[in-house]
Amino acid sequence: MATIKPFRGIRPPRQYVEQVESRPYDVLDSEEARAEAGDNEMSLYHIIKPEIDFAPGTSEYDPKVYERAAQNFQKFQDKGWLLQDADEHYYIYAQTMNGKTQYGLVVCAYVDDYMNGVIKKHELTRRDKEEDRMKHVRVNNANIEPVFFAYPDNQVLDQLILRYASTAPEYDFIAPVDGFRHQFWVISSQEDMDTITREFAAMPSLYIADGHHRSAAAALVGAEKQKQNPDHKGDEEYNYFMAVCFQASQLTILDYNRVVKDLNGLTSEQFVEALSQDFEVRDMGTDIYKPQRLHEFSLYLDGHWYCLTARPGTFDDNDPIGVLDVDISSRLILDKILDIKDLRSSKRIDFVGGLRGLEELRRRVDSGEMRMALALYPVSMQQIMDIADSGKIMPPKATWFEPKLRSGLVIHKLS
Repeated sequence: MATIKPFRGIRPPRQYVEQVESRPYDVLDSEEARAEAGDNEMSLYHIIKPEIDFAPGTSEYDPKVYERAAQNFQKFQDKGWLLQDADEHYYIYAQTMNGKTQYGLVVCAYVDDYMNGVIKKHELTRRDKEEDRMKHVRVNNANIEPVFFAYPDNQVLDQLILRYASTAPEYDFIAPVDGFRHQFWVISSQEDMDTITREFAAMPSLYIADGHHRSAAAALVGAEKQKQNPDHKGDEEYNYFMAVCFQASQLTILDYNRVVKDLNGLTSEQFVEALSQDFEVRDMGTDIYKPQRLHEFSLYLDGHWYCLTARPGTFDDNDPIGVLDVDISSRLILDKILDIKDLRSSKRIDFVGGLRGLEELRRRVDSGEMRMALALYPVSMQQIMDIADSGKIMPPKATWFEPKLRSGLVIHKLS
């Protein structure tokens, strides 16, 4: 069962939130962060991308960069740009994209739940990326950015959240980069906090939606601190890390599409002929064609869009992995025909999040940068949960969650 607790959030006063808040550290590079921060010394990028305080080209992994993160975190608190709440709270964070709102509960999740599998993952993590985030957590003694969890739909929590959503929020702004609305409420009622804790305690699992490296880093640093403390009791703040938890049915997963530089020596005709062994191939003309259902793909090649429908027997609907379109396309197109076997390391392939639209696929092919593009039907949250429950791992580059969490709305200190 899932253990959570409220916490004394460190967050910006209302008048500063729009100057402090930022995109997550891993969705933009150093120069993009430098440009977005501009001359705004209150931007959270000075904490989560502190290399922007140094000369261009400075490695984000330089020890002095991590040290600057901690210095800036302290500076933000000293100047009153970030202040710690006097009491423990849960918080509600709402995001509205294209008229649809999803509501997340900001909580502290339990390190041991990550270690023992109550918090379930569906992606592999890389040790170098884990270590980078671990250094950031260690030097700041805080979870500066939250991780992104999903939980099974819960009517009690849904009603509680909607009750708060009918009141004036603490924060309410449109983020300039994504154009989405972000709102934030503070839960102060002890009765409501007890209800949230109790409802989570009845859940057998929580699911990492996005932020596998942040989750691993936060939990591993917490476990380190447990071992380093000779007086460890188990109720210390470092036993917990910050997460925003959304009801699974509310989440939006966009398509995560592929663009490929070559056809592995094949002509266009030979490539389409090879596809026809495992797919029904239909030429849909020159207008953009988007996959309409599971096991249907869109191919863009030589100015034409094709509908590819996987033939019966090429997939297994009873296998949590075998049913996935990312698995079908990886096995039968990228590996079998194009000889691209490792999506993480191949230089012949790139990936385009669905927020950019299929027009971006056409642009990259028509420019000559890429030879062809492949659009996939989005993975569902239920598929992710089924895979996590089975203990299996999703293929790389399978999910693109949108909108992304904004960072800087609240921070969790480990002591």
